[in-house]
Amino acid sequence: MFTFTIFNVGHGFCAYATTPGEVDILFDCGYDDDLMFYPSTYFSDRNISHIHNLTISHFDQDHISDLESLRETIKFDGISRNKSIPADFIKRQKRNQGGITSAMAVAIEMHSEWTSPLSISPNYGGVQVRRFYNDYPAFTDFNNLSLVTFLEYQGCGIVVPGDLEGAGWKMLLENSTFCECLKRTNYFIASHHGRNEGYCEEVFDYCKPKLIILSDKGIVHKSQEHDYTKHAAGLPDNGGGTRRVLTTRSDGHIRIEKPAGEPVSVIYNLEL
Repeated sequence: MFTFTIFNVGHGFCAYATTPGEVDILFDCGYDDDLMFYPSTYFSDRNISHIHNLTISHFDQDHISDLESLRETIKFDGISRNKSIPADFIKRQKRNQGGITSAMAVAIEMHSEWTSPLSISPNYGGVQVRRFYNDYPAFTDFNNLSLVTFLEYQGCGIVVPGDLEGAGWKMLLENSTFCECLKRTNYFIASHHGRNEGYCEEVFDYCKPKLIILSDKGIVHKSQEHDYTKHAAGLPDNGGGTRRVLTTRSDGHIRIEKPAGEPVSVIYNLEL
């Protein structure tokens, strides 16, 4: 079975994909003290000490905040990230923005020294994984340098776009392969936590999702409640209505499950 779990980490992001090939991927590793959820604790409590791939969408603190603790408990075979970004550029930017945290120092070290992708193709058990990014220095802000990942399994397509903003979306839309991946996406993780800056209407010329999911702590901009809602076909709700948008702030941990040969299930307010 293919599963994709979006953890409730407040204003941050962390998601975990497991595949029929028993190869797993951790997408970012944000946490939130108020919610008392930490990826490192989640995995250690379940005696998980090995994860095949860590995907770092981009180098913002709310996406890598638990990385130092994870490195102490988890063995990663490799990492995926935007390899075009020079490590020295990340260091300069972070120093100018207030300093380099211990978690960011670990992220920069991994970015500088780890080789990825692995020379041997992983066995995802039928899950197709495609990654795209804009090159530095065409963009010099971390959001528009986000690594965008598509996962697809038997008609279940998910996109994880980091904090990509409008200009970055439009640049990637010039890539026909990227657009084809969008056409096969039916579960859309809203970029930039649903903020207006991450919204790009042209994306939905290609992507016709069933459901849009936001990882965020509180309502800040209209795009979180209006602009995205109009783009989703929706799924039946337990109460008899239709849900077009789920948010971790109101729906807690969210899991998409796709057993082989069976329909997709979406579980929210998931008990871990």
